[in-house]
Formats: sequence, structure tokens, C-alpha cells
Amino acid sequence: MDNMTGLKRTHYCGELRIENKDEEVVVAGWVQRQRDLGGLIFIDLRDRTGIVQLSFDDNTDKAVFEKAVSVRSEFVVAAKGVVKERSSKNAEIPTGEVEIFVTELRVISTSETPPFEITDNCKTGEMTRLKYRYLDLRRPQLQKNILLRHKITKITRDYFDENGFIEIETPILIKSTPEGARDFLVPSRLHRGSFYALPQSPQLYKQLSMVAGFDKYMQIARCFRDEDLRADRQPEFTQIDLEMSFVDMEDILSVGEGYIKRVFKEAVGVEVETPIKRLTYADAMNRYGSDKPDTRFGMELYDLSETVKDCGFGVFTGAISGGGSVRGITAKNAYSTLTRKEIDKLTEFVRGIGAKGLAFARIAEDGTVASSFAKFMTDEEMENIKKVAGAENGDVILIIGDTKTSLVLSVLGALRNEVAAKLDIIPKDKYNFVWITEFPFFDWDEDLGQFVAMHHPFTSPMDECLEYLETDKAKVRAKAYDLVLNGTELSSGSIRITDPQLQSRMFALLGMSDEEAYEKFGYLLDAFKYGAPPHGGMGIGLDRLVMTMLGCETLRDVIAYPKDKNASEPMTECPSVIDKNQLDELGITAEQPEE
Repeated sequence: MDNMTGLKRTHYCGELRIENKDEEVVVAGWVQRQRDLGGLIFIDLRDRTGIVQLSFDDNTDKAVFEKAVSVRSEFVVAAKGVVKERSSKNAEIPTGEVEIFVTELRVISTSETPPFEITDNCKTGEMTRLKYRYLDLRRPQLQKNILLRHKITKITRDYFDENGFIEIETPILIKSTPEGARDFLVPSRLHRGSFYALPQSPQLYKQLSMVAGFDKYMQIARCFRDEDLRADRQPEFTQIDLEMSFVDMEDILSVGEGYIKRVFKEAVGVEVETPIKRLTYADAMNRYGSDKPDTRFGMELYDLSETVKDCGFGVFTGAISGGGSVRGITAKNAYSTLTRKEIDKLTEFVRGIGAKGLAFARIAEDGTVASSFAKFMTDEEMENIKKVAGAENGDVILIIGDTKTSLVLSVLGALRNEVAAKLDIIPKDKYNFVWITEFPFFDWDEDLGQFVAMHHPFTSPMDECLEYLETDKAKVRAKAYDLVLNGTELSSGSIRITDPQLQSRMFALLGMSDEEAYEKFGYLLDAFKYGAPPHGGMGIGLDRLVMTMLGCETLRDVIAYPKDKNASEPMTECPSVIDKNQLDELGITAEQPEE
């Protein structure tokens, strides 16, 4: 093997242009491919900036030429030479007008044949690529994603620094206060039988930072949640966390919008219009069936309850008389796409998420209607349904009815997204932001038969709702807000409670005794006794931001070393069994699953 002694890299591969013609340069990287044409050899050399072509011909030193013959894909090489204009240009790469005529070539490291080809159109399964993630990360697209993430992180720090925020690192080993998702627990060797938790968010520490007088806090924080994974969820993730004192919701939303405008402009050259549109939670659910609606397309929900309350179809009338509702969506120009077979698939889809079935009406171009419920309707009733649905010839009406309106809305919301994907009507290059505000403070839990907290216990209720805290929980709305982009929740935040009396009321309403509240949150409650400023904040998911900005389908495309869908890492094979000596030191016995 050669080394690079006396050979110092002068340029990255992807930097060279026609302006560098006749310059002597040194580049280093990985061999993408080698083409031996007999008396002519070309090597495509790759680094994180791109590819440049190295050339060798009859004028090349014989020893250098023979070394070029031996080079294979993924060898690490360094090359010194003169930049020349290519006779056969390649318009598909930025360096396509030039090549380097090599005068010195060093093979720094050889490579075995990789388990998959290092190309963006690699067809190898994801599990294999995750096992060899260090190879997968050589692929140009993944490198671009990680480099853009770095740029976004830099812009983030610059923006918040320029706006007076102080970056404060909060602890990773904290006290366990499980609320919502499960904590990851870390046993203590020095305090046998006791455990730390990994933070689900820096929530309490950032509030303590407000009490400490820092007034504007931010942190690019690592957070951990022991929950089932989805495409947009990982057990460890990164949050752009912020908190502000002496502010109201408008101040926080303004700072958030300023950040979004800045990061999209500088990172991907997209102008985000501000102020960002707002929807109350109630409006979002009624119009889109979701508190994180994708507003890039229409197909909004409508209420048919009044229209069908006296019809002859028992499914509809039963839902309404049972206290629920009947609602629908209209798929425009979908008659030929949403065939009966496709509607059967959609029926199975809605049953899989809680609905009892799916009613439909397919309107042909000549106006004839094929429907699952038309025989129970008069002509006038069908016409009224079409009118409310805004349906015309060629459209398809899809209807859900149930005694639980919340189920009707959530099912239709999911169905709306499913149908839009089938019809391919979702613009791929559009960024639609929306703030969702006025969330319910309490959520009805069917299993428990009672209201439970929808947010953490320090979220403040809206002032006009305080009178309903003990008497009508369904009316209580929170000073909470989410930022949604293209159907993905990017950010969540709220104004916090700092009034000790109101906080005590909230703990009581959540079924928490004073003793239990103090056991869990005593240090924060004590801090509030010493002068707590009004404050609020939010957390922006960095992983989701980058994923949505790039149009990726999974977080794994924007995280360097992600976990798979089972929350494990194939590359290092973690989590793993721990040595008994380590467990003994911790005073822990581990049960192993039966083979």
C-alpha cells in the first residue's frame, strides 16, 4: 500500500471546473469505477462533493499506468495531475467539462467487492444496506442528505443566536417522569436499585432555565422515546428545542415562522410565505379529519348528517340517532380509477382502522349512479347528497357513518390521504405549512371511561376556559400549537403554567395527588416559588424537518446511523445481551427470552 506522504490534497473531486484548466491538483477519494480501454484508462473518483474523471493514456508514465490497471471499485486512491478540458464532455455531472491527466497515482487502501453497488439506484434490500451502513453512506444521495442536515443545523444555530437565544445543554441522565411514551431507563452502579432515564425532551430543564433568568433558551437536543417505530419515528431523535420568557403565543409563533422562512430559503432556496396559515384543532378535524392535515390538495370533509337523518338507510340513521354523524369526501374525476375492486380495497383499509364499513356512490360520465346505498334512498335524497358533496359526473363519493364522530373524522382523514395517493393528486414539489391551534386540553379515553391529559401537565389552558376545568372538560382548550408541513407534524409547543394554584388544580384534575405531584416534579414546583416569569416554547423535529424538506419517505434517509423498524441497529447488532459481570455490578438480573 502507498501512503500520502508528500502528497497533500488541494481540491475536492466535485470542485473542479473548466476554470481550473491547466492547474496541477491533488485529489483523493474512492474509485466509483475503472474503465480499461487498452491504451486508455479512465477512473471515476468520488468523494463527498462529487465525481471527477482521472485519465491515463500512452503519455502516462508506465508505472502509473500499470497501477491504474490494477485499481478496482472502492479502492481509496490519491492522484496528482493537470486539469484538462475533456474531449467528450458529460453534462450530467458538474465536473463533466474537465478531467485530470494523472502524473502520480497512489493506492492508499484496497477494497473487497462490496455486498452491494455504491450507487443511488441500488436495488439491494434496506436491511443489508443498514448492516453495512458505512458503505450505504457512501452513496451520493445519502451523503447529500447528511450534508444538507449539517447545513440546516448551522443555519439553525445562526438564526437563534442572532435572535438572542442562548444554547444550553441539558442533562441526558435525568429523573424518570413517564408521561405518554415509555422512558428508556439506565441503571446506576453507584446507586444500586436506582435508575436514570433518558430524556423524552428537555421540557423541565428548559423551564428551569427560564426561572434561572436566561430568558431565551435553545438547544439542538437528543431525545429518546421507547415506542413503536414508524417511517417518521425513531427511538432516538433530534429536536430543535426553544423556550422564551415574557412572551405570549404570538411571540413564539413569530420566532418559529422566522426560523422556517430562513432555513427553507438558505437550505433549499424555497420562499415560505408568512404569516403561516392557522387552523383551530376543531376546524382541522372537521375539514381534514386530522390534526396534522396535508393541505396540498382539497378533498375536504363535509357533514351529511342533516341530509340523511330521515333516510331509509339504517347505517346512516343509526349513526345519527346514536349521537354520531355521517360524513364524506368526494374524489373528483375518480370514476375510472376508483373501480369497484379499488373501493373494496378501500373498504378493507377503513375497517383496519376502526370503521364498520364504507358507503360509496360512483357517478359515471353519463350521470348514472352505482352505489352501495342508493336503493335505500329516494331520487331527491340522492340528489341532495350529491349537492352537499359537490359531486358531478365522473366523481366518486365516499361516506363513513358511526355513533362516534371522532372515529368518523379520523377514518375519513386517513381515507382522504389514501385516496389522494391512489389518484396521484398530491404535488411533490409544494410545501404547505399550517399552524394548528386551540387543541383540546383533555382527551376522552374510551378504555378508561374518563378524560385524560392531551399534553404534558405544565401546558396552560386558555383563559376563557378556566371556568370549565372542573365542570365541562370537553370545553377546555389549551394554549398549545403544532406546526404541520405536508401532513407531517414538525413542531409542538405551548404556553406553560406558572401559577402554583392553577398548577395544583391541573394536577388534581389529572388524578395526581399533591404528594405524587411533588414526588415527580417537586424541584420544578419549588423553583416556581422563587419568581417564575411567564414563558412558553416549542420543539421542532430536526429529523422530520430534513426528511420533509427533501421529500424522503423515511427518517432513515436523513439520519446517519438509524435504527430499523424493530428499534435495533443491524450494523452493530444492538441492543445486545450484557455480560453477567456487568449486570452483577448493577445488581440486576436479566431474563432471556426462550429460544
